[in-house]
Amino acid sequence: MHSLKLKTPLVCFDLETTGINISKDRIVELSFLKAMPNGEVIQKTRKINPEMPIPIESSLIHGIYDDDVKDESTFKQVAKSLAQFIEGCDLAGFNILRFDVPMLVEEFLRAGIDFEVGNRKIVDAQRIYHLMEPRNLSAAYKFYCKKDLEDAHTAEADTIATFEVLNAQIDHYEGVILKDHNGKEYNPVQNDMNVLHELTAAKMVDFAQRMIFNAQGIEVFNFGKHKNIPVLDALKKEPTYYEWMMNGDFPLDTKRKLTQIKLRAAKLNK
Repeated sequence: MHSLKLKTPLVCFDLETTGINISKDRIVELSFLKAMPNGEVIQKTRKINPEMPIPIESSLIHGIYDDDVKDESTFKQVAKSLAQFIEGCDLAGFNILRFDVPMLVEEFLRAGIDFEVGNRKIVDAQRIYHLMEPRNLSAAYKFYCKKDLEDAHTAEADTIATFEVLNAQIDHYEGVILKDHNGKEYNPVQNDMNVLHELTAAKMVDFAQRMIFNAQGIEVFNFGKHKNIPVLDALKKEPTYYEWMMNGDFPLDTKRKLTQIKLRAAKLNK
């Protein structure tokens, strides 16, 4: 059972991987915890054959070695059933906006599944935590749940801990008032997936955050020589920039979002 107010199922998840390069590294273990609106909780955890050697420095962190995954299914083999399991679900996790969601999206795209997240609420418990009590997952678990996190850096333990932390954050911060930089009071944490999504995930365009929404809600580049310039203005000024990014070492999700923006503009100009 849980205390979150849900209108649609919420999947809290965590990934263990061969490394931190979203374009090149692969998943070696994943754990999904699906919380249903009726209070039911469904847990799924499995190892994945990454089809590449696991660097020893990564194995020393999560404890998963080549021998542990050599007989497991590849992501492509399980992608369809995983997509079905999380279909119609909102997503939650700890630091998922910077890594887990873009990595998952990238794996689905490599498997030929156009996994969209634009119609889902995404809640990053780390952003709530860093706003209210800046620390890491183990400290968050100790602070909110009054327990030590055993088996940290295993996907299942981190997933369960994150779900408990998210529940405890709602209980702890609902109704707490903060002041913004103008001195205006606001209530950031509410037991509402829409509010939590706006708090933690609403400003991104792509998950690598090469593009973000500015204060006016316009997509702008978030890196390089066109940083803070509207994407469409930059592409109009330098049309070859699109080809440069499409041929560059950028995540597939970034290229997809850039193409969507370009096609949308072309459609409007017809």
